Amino acid sequence: MEWMKVQRIMKASEITDEFRKLAFANFVTEGKHELILEAHDCALEYYQRFDEIHGNRQNSLSLLGQPGTGKTHLITAVANSLMRKKGVPVLYFPYVEGFNDLRDDLDELEVKLEKMKGIDVLFIDDLFKPVNKKPRATEWQIEQMYAVINHRYINHKPIMVSSELNVSELIIVDEALGTRIYEMCRDFTVVLEGDPLELNHRLEGLEL
Repeated sequence: MEWMKVQRIMKASEITDEFRKLAFANFVTEGKHELILEAHDCALEYYQRFDEIHGNRQNSLSLLGQPGTGKTHLITAVANSLMRKKGVPVLYFPYVEGFNDLRDDLDELEVKLEKMKGIDVLFIDDLFKPVNKKPRATEWQIEQMYAVINHRYINHKPIMVSSELNVSELIIVDEALGTRIYEMCRDFTVVLEGDPLELNHRLEGLEL
C-alpha cells in the first residue's frame, strides 16, 4: 500500500522519468566551487529539516543564479526524496514550458492554478528565465504567479524555486512577489554568481 501511494505521488508530480533519477547521491561535489557545495548542503539540510519547518513562514527553498550550477538537480533531488521517503506530494512546474502550455489551453488554466495552490510542495523551475538577459515576465505571467505564491504565502505552504535571477532581480520584476519568495525562502537560499568557468558544469574542461 505504501509503495502504491508513493507511485501515485510520483506520477502526479509531473516530474519526468529522467528527472526522477536525480538524487543527492549522483550530484557531483568533488572539486566543485564552494558555492556549489553550499547549495548542495543547503538543499540537503532543507530536506532533513522539512518535517520540523514545513508549517512555518520560512519553510521554503530557493537556489538562484547562473545556469549550469546544478540548481535544478538539487531541488529535484529534494523533491524526489520528499516523495519517496516521506510520502509528501510535490508538483513540478517548469516556468517556460508550463506557461506555454497554459497559454495554448486556457481551459486548463484554472485547474492548473488550483493544483499549484493546493499541492503540499510546489517546485517552480527556472522562474522568469531570462532571454537576452531580460526576464520573461509578462503582466499575465506575473499575475498568475502572484496568485499562486500569495496563496501559498498566506497558508504557509512550501515552495522550492530555481531561477537565474538573484533576489534583487526577482524584486525588480515584481516587488510583492519577489519579497514574498524571499521571506518564505530566507533560511534556505543560496545565490550562485561568479566565474562561469568555475560554476557552470557544462564548461568543465574548456580553456579560453
